[in-house]
Amino acid sequence: MAARLTVSRELPTDLERDRLPQHVAVIMDGNGRWAQKRGLPRVMGHRRGVDVLKDLVYCCRDWGVGAVTAYAFSTENWKRPMMEVNFLMALIERVLRRELDEMMAEQIRIRFVGDLSGLPQSLQDEAARAMERTSHNGAVDFAIATNYGGRQEIVHACRAIAERVQRGELRPDQVDEGVFQQHLYTCDRVDPDLLIRTSGEMRVSNFLLWQMAYAELYVTETFWPDFNREEFHRALLAYQQRDRRYGKISAPPTPAAPSGSP
Repeated sequence: MAARLTVSRELPTDLERDRLPQHVAVIMDGNGRWAQKRGLPRVMGHRRGVDVLKDLVYCCRDWGVGAVTAYAFSTENWKRPMMEVNFLMALIERVLRRELDEMMAEQIRIRFVGDLSGLPQSLQDEAARAMERTSHNGAVDFAIATNYGGRQEIVHACRAIAERVQRGELRPDQVDEGVFQQHLYTCDRVDPDLLIRTSGEMRVSNFLLWQMAYAELYVTETFWPDFNREEFHRALLAYQQRDRRYGKISAPPTPAAPSGSP
């Protein structure tokens, strides 16, 4: 990855630190279109997108956002041309190998979520090494969703719970949201507060379907390779203007005291 793309390390003064999202999820869309608009191969957009993701993770560290999940490769992405798929697998592996020492120094914890058994063995090995080495880091909890699909994750959880019921470890009436959550890939992470999607697409694309139940959605027309700290700043401003009610109604404003009252 290249050096950081921007240097604004201080939290912008118009953001409230105590109202920042704890967990930001990103759908990094538009890499291929960004490259094609410039007459470049699609893979060049993916390379640039890696630099942008690195800077976002460091920005979250600098500004006080504790967790990031990036949608790197979906279960549907296997339908892309094999040359692009192979490039993406190799890119993730190379970046892990090259950046691991720096991520350790920056106290970034790396996780992978998804069905890693479907990935090339060499990538599985690099992912396992990165997760083991960074497991005690505490600056940012950075998850890379790879061979991930929300429906796949839910089916995986259902099968695991059914097997426990079949073995007599659980009764059906004990299966509740808490038990279900324990069988997700993200079982020990807080749910995202904010989902950012670039390139203007207005859908969640099978990403963290269970976990997104109450996430705020922010869509920008900007292609992912052009996303920067200024764009992230705008997303956080929009987030802090939302009224997050979780099904409740907003509290009515306190009426003003009558004129002349003590």
